[in-house]
Amino acid sequence: MKESLLTELRMRLPQEPPATIRTDDRPKAAPAGVKAAVLLPIVLRPAPTVLFTRRTEKLARHGGQVSFPGGRSEAADLSPVQTALRETMEETGIAPGLVRVMGYLGRYVTGSGFDIQPVVGLVAEGFALAPDPHEVAAVFEVPLAFLRDPANRRQETRRFGPLSRRVQAFRYEDHDIWGATAAILTDLLAHLDAISRP
Repeated sequence: MKESLLTELRMRLPQEPPATIRTDDRPKAAPAGVKAAVLLPIVLRPAPTVLFTRRTEKLARHGGQVSFPGGRSEAADLSPVQTALRETMEETGIAPGLVRVMGYLGRYVTGSGFDIQPVVGLVAEGFALAPDPHEVAAVFEVPLAFLRDPANRRQETRRFGPLSRRVQAFRYEDHDIWGATAAILTDLLAHLDAISRP
């Protein structure tokens, strides 16, 4: 990814948490839920990648699913950036000082009751991973070029009890990226596509 593209991305992303909310298509009782934030980490390798975690199977919510580092906001967190960086450090061992925050994507409310604020950050090479074994089963990277290729983006129908719904999905090696994580990722890719479009 060219440095000029990253510069333009930062110029386009909101620098304050946006008020707009996107949701999946499942019914929910309220337009907002438990406040949370995730970091969408772009790793600055010669061919940039996006870093993901896979949650442990034993977690009560979303066990075994691919996600971005992040979690619930705590009272001591002064902003979604602080939540995202704190959770990233706790889950992966990546220190906040290695992350350059680019801005925010639109909030995303899940059917499981989380009001997620995505934060986009650039991660310098040279970090050492120290995943929390209680929460994180794996940390992996996917080439950004792979994610940007429209041939690798798809929609699937998935069942949730008696209901079925269409979800965004990506498949990379043995990793299944879908649901809120794929929707947030698609939002970032839309920004990048808009910059690259002539």
